[in-house]
Amino acid sequence: MNLRLSKERRREWSWILYDVGNSAFTLFITTILPIYFNGIAEASGVPNETATAYWGYAASIVTLCVAVLSPIFGTMSDFNGYKKPIFLAFAALGILGCGLLGIPMPWLVFLAVFIVVKIFYSGSLAFYDAMLVDMVEPGRTDIVSSKGYAFGYIGSCIPFLICVVVVLFSGLDYAVSIPVSLVITAVWWLLFTLPLAKDYRQTHFVPRTPHAVRDNFRRLFSVFSKKSNVPNKKGIILFLVAFFLYIDGVYTVIDMATSFGDTLGFDMTNLLLALLLTQIIAFPAAIVMGKLADRVRNDVLILICIVAYTGIAVFAVFMTSVWQFWLLAVAVGLFQGGVQALSRSYFAKIIPAEQSGCLFGILDIFGKGAAFIGTLLVGVVTHATGSVNLGAIPIACLLALGILVFLFAARENRRFLNAQKETDGTAAPPDAPDEGSDAAQTESP
Repeated sequence: MNLRLSKERRREWSWILYDVGNSAFTLFITTILPIYFNGIAEASGVPNETATAYWGYAASIVTLCVAVLSPIFGTMSDFNGYKKPIFLAFAALGILGCGLLGIPMPWLVFLAVFIVVKIFYSGSLAFYDAMLVDMVEPGRTDIVSSKGYAFGYIGSCIPFLICVVVVLFSGLDYAVSIPVSLVITAVWWLLFTLPLAKDYRQTHFVPRTPHAVRDNFRRLFSVFSKKSNVPNKKGIILFLVAFFLYIDGVYTVIDMATSFGDTLGFDMTNLLLALLLTQIIAFPAAIVMGKLADRVRNDVLILICIVAYTGIAVFAVFMTSVWQFWLLAVAVGLFQGGVQALSRSYFAKIIPAEQSGCLFGILDIFGKGAAFIGTLLVGVVTHATGSVNLGAIPIACLLALGILVFLFAARENRRFLNAQKETDGTAAPPDAPDEGSDAAQTESP
């Protein structure tokens, strides 16, 4: 019994560690890499404002490409034996591209390479999320998903701080220090990918067919048709709509925080330190949220996180001083990891496990689309009013709508989950922890 549990926990950690690896790339490209790109572009005579605009266009191109590719490859990965090689291909090309970004190249070529690397990186995450149902026992999806985000936050700080030392305090020119930092980030990402590459086995799948590619597209486009046999279709659709609305607010706060503070005149040191504080606070907060899911339904916890983010958006409307920005950073850290992790594990519970690749690919469309629209709305309102504070209003409105739709989604999905438990003969009292959770498991001597 102990050996079996040990093997199961090792598989969980193999999955968690990929978050530790790829999060280093996430943190690097949202902080240091834009500065490096602006420097390359400026050296070629491109105005700073133009370079910033092109960086924004690149992010939009990545969003659209991933939105198209994720469900297609995700649906294909549901076939037996496909998920691991597709994931490894995306991850390997992302890691290789990360290292290659340090090679001297014209700014426009650099931007094109960055787009390709970001596409492979983002695509690997869609497959990584879908692997959760294969790597984790059903009753432990909340805590393991939360640990993924938690250790991703804290783990990414280690290579990031090394890179900050290399870039700011080594005395090396940016032309040397940035490429060295990119290699450090790529190696870190690679090392924490290896355990998952070794231990992953696809246990939920759709049997291969003679016409896999044709059937792949047929399944993708028929998921939400009237003739679709996907269980809990109404609950899944309602959740996707709610997710689109509330994750829009979450991602927009994450993406725009530094730009928001910079526009209000806060110095870069405060901005970077506040970002690190957010990462550090998010580590224990995400784990606590995962532990609470043993005792409180995770739809209730998700709702609490959305309400908290709505308060954060309203607070941002009135923010004018640095201490308020630091307070905002703390609040974001408390709920950021929880809402992302619990949303991932909640979705894994309400979908058929054998179609996880397809459905997580569709979830990725809603997430990426939200990130695109949220930043666009903030930009439009800020441009129209001349106030970055008022730009936070559409975030609050989208979060409020997300709360409303999520209430309907939670009610529908609760019916489905209760019916599923009754069918399986596993119905439990409302306050009892899920079977397979830390609180419910006991080890034999």
